[in-house]
Amino acid sequence: MYKKFNSVSHLTAFVALCLVFAQYASAQNTATVSSPSAQQITAKVDEYMNAAVRVDGFSGSILIARDGQPVVSKGYGMANVELDVPNSPQTVFRLGSVTKQFTAMAIMMLAERGKLNVNDPACKYLTDCPAAWQPITVKNLLTHTAGVPNYTGFPDFAKTAVLPTTNAAMIAQLRDKPLEFAVGEKYAYSNSGYYLLGAIIERASGKTYADFLQENIFTPLGMKQTGYDSPLRIIKNRAAGYARQGGEIINASYMDMTIPYAAGAMYSTTGDLLLWDQALYTEKLVSRKSLDETFTPFKSNYGYGWSIGKRFDRQVIAHGGGIYGFATEIARFPADKVTVVVLSNVQGAPAGRIGNDLAAIVFGAAYEIPKERKEIAVDQKILEKYVGQYELAAPKIVIGFTLENGKLFGQVGGQSKFALSAESETVFFSKDVNLQITFTKDAQGQTTGLTFNQGGSVITAQKTK
Repeated sequence: MYKKFNSVSHLTAFVALCLVFAQYASAQNTATVSSPSAQQITAKVDEYMNAAVRVDGFSGSILIARDGQPVVSKGYGMANVELDVPNSPQTVFRLGSVTKQFTAMAIMMLAERGKLNVNDPACKYLTDCPAAWQPITVKNLLTHTAGVPNYTGFPDFAKTAVLPTTNAAMIAQLRDKPLEFAVGEKYAYSNSGYYLLGAIIERASGKTYADFLQENIFTPLGMKQTGYDSPLRIIKNRAAGYARQGGEIINASYMDMTIPYAAGAMYSTTGDLLLWDQALYTEKLVSRKSLDETFTPFKSNYGYGWSIGKRFDRQVIAHGGGIYGFATEIARFPADKVTVVVLSNVQGAPAGRIGNDLAAIVFGAAYEIPKERKEIAVDQKILEKYVGQYELAAPKIVIGFTLENGKLFGQVGGQSKFALSAESETVFFSKDVNLQITFTKDAQGQTTGLTFNQGGSVITAQKTK
């Protein structure tokens, strides 16, 4: 689900799909040395990933490819803890917001076929549009500039996420809520926009969203382990989704997959995502002109379903994902034909940070091997200053902090609390969601807000009470 709107590859433990893409919003211009050999990359990746498993409890599959050929393709941890089934390159994971790039591609395919235009009013394809939505174009939805409130940030999301919905029901839920800003005024990541794009795809194509993607993208590209997810489907090699609570692995909360829909309901493997990546260098799906438009930032670092930025002195086209039980990342470095994919079946896993570090290994840039963090004792009077509510500007999410038996806890809405451990008097971390929080103070020593850092993604929140 950020710096501009970054990709908090996770507040996902708290708000599924609320993926803000910070890894790419803030440019990482790390100087590189000569690129290591495939053998050196493999050795360094093994060292790094073994540390990630040991320190972060990473579980999932990774892929690093150069020129379309895997250099490293490996699984770590368990696809199913109860049955003792390990992750492998064939393991299937839910993708969360990595789905958005496929939704955007479907829109561009329909545009090339004359079924729609990205500058069309979105209401041309949506029923029961409110007056406030009339200025919204398809392009506004693609680029998160429509101002439609983000439904995964609604206070009751944890309760409604378990219930099936329909396009009509979702539109009814959104239509009476005021826009968060004037259409086109600015960028604010919103899953609602991509949900609505799914409805537009169905109206313009005459097919279900799932069928359109299957017939026009997955099947033509040979993506045999990719599809639109449903808990009723039997999917070979499907990974179970997990979360952490009190440092222990637990089964992730249930979510009905009609909820994420075109914003995050796909599943895939690292290998299938490489097939997808390679197709984007060709005109198999759409023309070069449409691809260039897709990868052009609009209002921020965001194009159509992708974040576009710079890392290691080269362009990166990337996106992260987070959904109950899973955390994902795909990063493409077109000039070098390098692709990095990280798929994890543990909610809140630092997929963005891992993906960034794996790319650093490929380019001979600096990176840090995960290390155990040391908890220190902090005076209760200091902790009391952090108690209260903090609000993220976009999406509008309120996070509360309480002090219980001398320990600080955070909580988003009605979701589970997460424990925080102090690394210093102002810096705290959570092993449950791989998150670092730094509280900020004014000149008088009063707490004014905080900064989240997860996987290299950064987002701020202001203290409201």
